Amino acid sequence: MVNFGKRLMAEQVEEWKEYYINYKLMKKKVKQYVQQNRTNGKDRQQVLKEFSRILDDEIEKVVLFILEQQGQLASQIQELESQRAAILETSDISLVSKLRESYREVGRDLLKLLRFVEMNATGIRKILKKFDKQFGHKFTDYYVSTRSNHPYSLLQQVFKQVGIGAVVGALSRNLAFLQEREGSYLSIYDHPTAIVKDPVIGQINASVNKLTHSTNFLEFLGHHALIVPEDANIQGPTEDYAGDETYHFMSLLLNLANTFLYMVNTYIIVPTADDYSVSLGAAATVCGVIIGSMAVAQVFSSVYFSAWSNKSYFRPLVFSSIVLFMGNLLYALAYDLNSLTVLLLGRVLCGLGSARAVNRRYISDCVPLKIRLQASAGFVSASALGMACGPALAGILQVKFKIYSLTFNQNTLPGWIMAVSWLLYLIWLWISFKEPARDNTGDCDASQNNSTSHHGDNSDMENGLNQPLLLDTKERDDEDIEECDDSEEGSNDSRRPANSIGEAYRLLTPSVKVQLLIYFMLKYAMEILLSESSVITNYYFKWSTSTVSVFLAILGLTVLPVNAIVGSYITRLFEDRQILLGSEILVLIGILLSFKVTSYYSEPQYITSALITFVAAEVLEGVNLSLLSRVMSSRLAQGTFNGGLLSTEAGTLARVVADATITLAGNLGQSLLLNVTLLPSLFICIASLIATVCTFNSLY
Repeated sequence: MVNFGKRLMAEQVEEWKEYYINYKLMKKKVKQYVQQNRTNGKDRQQVLKEFSRILDDEIEKVVLFILEQQGQLASQIQELESQRAAILETSDISLVSKLRESYREVGRDLLKLLRFVEMNATGIRKILKKFDKQFGHKFTDYYVSTRSNHPYSLLQQVFKQVGIGAVVGALSRNLAFLQEREGSYLSIYDHPTAIVKDPVIGQINASVNKLTHSTNFLEFLGHHALIVPEDANIQGPTEDYAGDETYHFMSLLLNLANTFLYMVNTYIIVPTADDYSVSLGAAATVCGVIIGSMAVAQVFSSVYFSAWSNKSYFRPLVFSSIVLFMGNLLYALAYDLNSLTVLLLGRVLCGLGSARAVNRRYISDCVPLKIRLQASAGFVSASALGMACGPALAGILQVKFKIYSLTFNQNTLPGWIMAVSWLLYLIWLWISFKEPARDNTGDCDASQNNSTSHHGDNSDMENGLNQPLLLDTKERDDEDIEECDDSEEGSNDSRRPANSIGEAYRLLTPSVKVQLLIYFMLKYAMEILLSESSVITNYYFKWSTSTVSVFLAILGLTVLPVNAIVGSYITRLFEDRQILLGSEILVLIGILLSFKVTSYYSEPQYITSALITFVAAEVLEGVNLSLLSRVMSSRLAQGTFNGGLLSTEAGTLARVVADATITLAGNLGQSLLLNVTLLPSLFICIASLIATVCTFNSLY
């Protein structure tokens, strides 16, 4: 694993060397300030001002060079445009091709400049993060609020490249025009690539999008899975450590199928859980316990499945399928046994079979980087489709018949259907799954993360480039000394994954804690909405099971189109932190609209508030996990106790608390159920909003 300082030295353009930020100097300054603070308690405000001045000078140097290079690129394009008119008057296709190649050369120069900007932007983020760690997370807030929000901000010039966008536009227009012009002279048989978009423009657009926090639908979906960290695009073509030899398409498909079936299993009982509990002699609000018991078990299963995936993927998936088959069988048999205990035991077993940690880990470790984005989006899409298909399937199981002494009705059929599904899945898994090879060069063994001679975990994108073979001895010694106190780029101990929940918790900065609080809040609000929907709609509107199923299915189907809009358009207009704050406000509005404040509670009010809450929470989840991947320590990007597990635990705990709240509130009567369960959502949402505002500038 190579620290950023060494990577910066290895990748910088030699003739531009003097214009990069002096990352090494700034790290020395941070270390010096720490030592001074320990010995003589140097004034904190003075330190902030001194280091701000140093960083201002470095950023100004970078920005002025960027502007100079942009001017040169613009001049080159102007010169080419003056040649273009004369060349296009002729019918000499060779001149047109030569002109097109000249434009491509400008594009390659622009790519080099974008790489320069990206490396400096990463260095700025890292030095801010390093300073925060040493001085209590105060500097980024101070620096961003005074520099980034200023109308003459140099910092924004590094992260939001308006000038570069204009150069990209000019290049794209001219290359497209020349491509069409060239095509008018040539047959597709003579030049079959003429109709293809120029690849250099695609590379430039990808670099600009990454630099400006823009994204696309696939990337936005990928962030939901917390599989694609921010620095994924830094990797070069030789750095895809999960090679083709470890990748097996059918195994990936089986992991996605597991994700889909598990989400169907989770939500297929939601429309009928209240009716099932009543049929067993319990109150309708006991549905909260029935639904939540699966989440309780998942709190524990997520940990052992995450640990198990360090050694195998096949065995935990087999275990998951068997446990889920047994759990659904018990859930179906509980009706004829007239036993609420058997029913709850079945749901607990279903929760113990949650292998989402394995599904996520397989994509992170064993899917090549070139398709990992699509696989991550597939993971989220499978979850979303399962969430929609579960209630929809429950809606069509409105039949009742008996075979011998077994009853098949809307309450038991979800259990029977899922039991058969998991049995068929187990057979498919046994026949088709291929366990990835685990050797010294592969990345599918997380235990190898502690060895610097290996490439490290695939999900650790932050330090992906190989260490240069030859470094000046004194320079290497200096770097080693400087890195000894850096928990993200330092010694083996400081780079190793967290070995326990407690150790992982100690790595959480205030920004990460706020993101986990937001994740808890949105999962709590969504679980309250979904789990009590059948009880609320039956009490106020007399909705049937089929109507509730259709309503929940429609909510689930909004996930993909909403994320497509946000990922393709909204993220191009606003920063992630702005979308985060706006989404939280919308969730708050949805919760407030859900309250019953008059004697009459209408269907339009319920449906509107539910849509606002659910859609805003879905948008919030994507941007929340995107920010979480940026602000968390790189040590939480690998190993058993990783960021994905922490977010899963936070979300699962939220579901447990929400379902328990529904059952407890049911003791007060169904007339009070809605408002009583919404109050905790309201308070948690307000708390997360306050926490977001307090850490807003650190989410940069």
